[in-house]
Amino acid sequence: MTTPTFTMPVDTPVGRLVLESDGDVLVGIWLPTSGMKARGDGRDAPPVLKEAARQLEEYFGRERTAFDIPMELDGTDFQREVWAELSRIPYGETISYGELARRVGRPRGPRAVGQANGKNPIAIAVPCHRVVASSGIGGYGGGLPMKRALLTLEGVTA
Repeated sequence: MTTPTFTMPVDTPVGRLVLESDGDVLVGIWLPTSGMKARGDGRDAPPVLKEAARQLEEYFGRERTAFDIPMELDGTDFQREVWAELSRIPYGETISYGELARRVGRPRGPRAVGQANGKNPIAIAVPCHRVVASSGIGGYGGGLPMKRALLTLEGVTA
C-alpha cells in the first residue's frame, strides 16, 4: 500500500517550491528545477505543510536560521548519514565536500557525499546549499543562481 502524499506550493524569492508530506511529517521540499508539481493550492494541506510554509517564509525574511519541522528523509543509510550532517552546518556557514566526507567518516569520498547531497529530498531545511567545492561554489540542484541567492541570504559571500 502506498502512503498518500499531500503537496502544497509555496512562492519564495528563489521561485515556487513544492512542499510534500505524508500527512504527519515533511518528506520533501522540492526546488523549481525538480519538476514536482503541487496538487491543489494548499488550502486543505495538513498542518505540517502549513508550518513548513510559515518557517520558510521566516527563513526568507531573515527571521529564522534553523527549521523545527517533523521530517522524514527517505534514502539509503549513507544518504541519511550525509543529510544528518548537513543539518549540523550552521546558518551562514559553508563547508567543502571534502570536509563533509571527513565528517561522515569517508575522507576519500567527497564525490560520494556530493551525490548523496544532490539527492537530498528536503532542500533548504536540510541545507545542502551550504556545501561548496574547494575550488568555488560547486553545483546545486536548483542551479547556481539559486545557491548563490540562498548563501547571500545567509550572509555568505558566494
